[in-house]
Amino acid sequence: MRCAVIGGGAWGTALANVLGANGHSVALWAREPDVVASVNDARENRRFLAGVCIDERVRATEDMSDAVRGAALVTYAAPSHALRDVAERGAHSVEKDAILLVATKGIERGSLAVMTDVVGEALPGHAVVALSGPTFAAEVAHGQPTAVVAASTNAEAAAVVQRVLSSEVFRVYRHDDVTGVELGGALKNVMAIATGIAEGLELGHNSRAALITRGLAEMTRLGVALGASPATFAGLAGLGDLVLTCTGALSRNRALGVEIGRGKTREEALEGKDTVAEGVLNTISTRALAEREGVDMPIVWAVHRILFEGQPPRLAISELMTRELRAEQD
Repeated sequence: MRCAVIGGGAWGTALANVLGANGHSVALWAREPDVVASVNDARENRRFLAGVCIDERVRATEDMSDAVRGAALVTYAAPSHALRDVAERGAHSVEKDAILLVATKGIERGSLAVMTDVVGEALPGHAVVALSGPTFAAEVAHGQPTAVVAASTNAEAAAVVQRVLSSEVFRVYRHDDVTGVELGGALKNVMAIATGIAEGLELGHNSRAALITRGLAEMTRLGVALGASPATFAGLAGLGDLVLTCTGALSRNRALGVEIGRGKTREEALEGKDTVAEGVLNTISTRALAEREGVDMPIVWAVHRILFEGQPPRLAISELMTRELRAEQD
């Protein structure tokens, strides 16, 4: 199959490599000229995924029309804040029967739309599939065993994605709860910042376990309010991704939280970083979405106060611990 991957960061490059290793022809679009040159000339994305050999079936380009033209599967892996613009830019060249795979995790600021809705609005009439689950790009690129979820209301499109991406080291499950899968992938980044802050404050493993568990409860509560199945949040796109992002050493969101817990401001923690910690912007979107739906999300409120309102992290944690006592289950 001819495939396109839109987004030359670590995740887009890793997915392009998975497709290439599975025998597919892949055009990888990147906005950075050095990434295109590095992939094509050195078979390596030295900026975002150094040390990984890029499959010979992958070619990089700065021309989005060239990348998507003739592709039966177009995968979007651009950052959430840029996804709508990126999808709209290449929309006129996407084949009318192409399946659109959305590998970006997030909630769009302003519209509060999940990423499959963003792409679906930019390219109406296409089958759209969400890809989510516990994935560090570097581990996927190095062939470490990984399991993910392909979610769509179009069962045939989800099955195509499953067949095209699956291999001995990359296992894809199908799902039809797009809302739950999308929210799991977006909200876990906010919870990872929270657990990173607790780690930076040296609060111990008890605190981290509590934050992960109560974070999952908040994620599920919002998901159910938006029509998702609570069972989805016990799966790969919920609990699986949450545990990975809250505990893994490669998690950008957790690492950002650690720095803030150790005394840095949000601006200081973000300064000079080439990669995106999606949880920062998603904190704003998640708070707005929860307020719109009337859902209580105290951990999200606390992260927002720390990141954007200047509240000291230790005070925010204290306020979480002294909230009104209640039953564990809603």
